[in-house]
Amino acid sequence: MGRKSLEDKLLDAFVYAALTALSLISLYPFWNALVISLNAGTDTSLGGLTVWPREFTLDNYRVVLSDPRFFKAFGISVLRTACGTAAAIFFTSLLAYGLSKKETIGRKGYMLVAVFTMYFQGGLIPTYLWLRELGLFNNFWVLFVPWAVSVWNMIVFRTFFQGIPDGLEESAKIDGCGAYGLYFRIVLPLSGPVFATLSLFQAVFFWNEWFAAGIYVNNADLLPVQNYLMNMINSNSAQEMLSQLGGTAGGAGDMVASAITPKSLQMTALMVVSLPIIAVYPFVQRFFVKGVMIGSLKE
Repeated sequence: MGRKSLEDKLLDAFVYAALTALSLISLYPFWNALVISLNAGTDTSLGGLTVWPREFTLDNYRVVLSDPRFFKAFGISVLRTACGTAAAIFFTSLLAYGLSKKETIGRKGYMLVAVFTMYFQGGLIPTYLWLRELGLFNNFWVLFVPWAVSVWNMIVFRTFFQGIPDGLEESAKIDGCGAYGLYFRIVLPLSGPVFATLSLFQAVFFWNEWFAAGIYVNNADLLPVQNYLMNMINSNSAQEMLSQLGGTAGGAGDMVASAITPKSLQMTALMVVSLPIIAVYPFVQRFFVKGVMIGSLKE
């Protein structure tokens, strides 16, 4: 390969500079939230806080992590993410495996019905009434059962499964392997990248989703951590926590309470809620390109 010309080098430099600037612009709001969470709230209210804390403190984290409502909501989110991801990946992949077989009766009709739901949905009120009639309203199951099947993920799974050589399954059938045996013993071991990639996407969705709990759940003990964060952003929980801290603290505790503001608590809750799902990315990053690219190829 020949040496790059001056024009190519300048173009590469421009592309890398633009990507670096775009990355910094995207990262800065998250970094600024981290700085605010590590800075005294009264100092933050003075303004001018940019890339480094002026008055470093962990009091904001102590207050948020001492709130029992946070840990209860955090536990609900962890349980919801684990159960929802497992259910969604299992049922979606099972449906996709059936629709990937040419011998499946009515396969095209099922695909048309599935794709139709991607463009046209029942709407909020019919969905609300439907879930209430099913007995899911104000229930833990409502946090993930309505998303047990994702049509988009089903299409990705289906395309991936169609790329598996038929000879592997035919050999297994000769050895006496049934339909479920083919799925669990042949398909699953060969589909690690797409399973890992879509599992992460589903986990991020269930972790970040807050609207359903706000509509279908009235029990405070069933609200996930994102709804806790929403209450914090609306200043309801933040003001209540400050009132409790100011009412129970004394001496040095009063000084701590006076250094904390609703904004500092909001940014702290934002960081605590965001970090767990961010920490998962490095462990599955190597599956991203392979899993998504293979699963997105056309027949």
